[in-house]
Amino acid sequence: MILIAPRVAGAEPTDITVRVLSKDAKFVGSSMGGARVVLRDADTGAILAEGVTSGGTGDTKVLMHADGGRRATLSSDDAAKFDATIDIDEPRLIEVEILGPLGQRQSANRVTVTQWAVPGEHITGGDGWLIELPGYVVDVLAPPAHMKLPAETAKVDLRANVSLMCGCPITPGGLWDADELAVKALITRNGEKLPPLDLAYDGQPSQFAGTMTVDQPGLYDVTVYAHNPRTGNTGLDRTTFIVAK
Repeated sequence: MILIAPRVAGAEPTDITVRVLSKDAKFVGSSMGGARVVLRDADTGAILAEGVTSGGTGDTKVLMHADGGRRATLSSDDAAKFDATIDIDEPRLIEVEILGPLGQRQSANRVTVTQWAVPGEHITGGDGWLIELPGYVVDVLAPPAHMKLPAETAKVDLRANVSLMCGCPITPGGLWDADELAVKALITRNGEKLPPLDLAYDGQPSQFAGTMTVDQPGLYDVTVYAHNPRTGNTGLDRTTFIVAK
């Protein structure tokens, strides 16, 4: 759904296309719940349009090759986008706020940038207004939050799904290479830091797992993060579990 601010007398319709590109990957579209887009007047804060990106993740061959980048048009016809028409009567500094992916709110990031818009000069050519969304979608699958385990528990399996913000899968030697990704668990017991645990690729796309030793009762807080040292891209998720006395 697109909401457009009321028309101002003497204003001229100006089209704006916003696309959200997952860092080092593809577009954030319908398969990930889209990304929320809010266009505001940067000076007054008035909302000019808002909605959600929709469509596909784009053409992999166009996006992920050595000749891509700033000089190439990255979006294909089916790439996810948000279209809006705003009515402005003078040049205005427009702020766009992005929140996504909406289908994985635990990993959603917010990006805010500004750009000048001039009445009648549409911002739709090429990729339109292209916003990069950093992060990884990290979803801790096991153990579930607040799980209570018996006192005799000796080991706990940790498992997480890790993908790009566009939902693109991570595999060893793949286009998004699991071998260059560090996936680790930061663990505390009753607030006390324990040694971190490495999670390794577990045989299925985007699946990482490890086993931690439990030798004392208490409340365990686990933060699983993914980090790519080549790009600096980082994402995380958290869970907790309790080992009875």
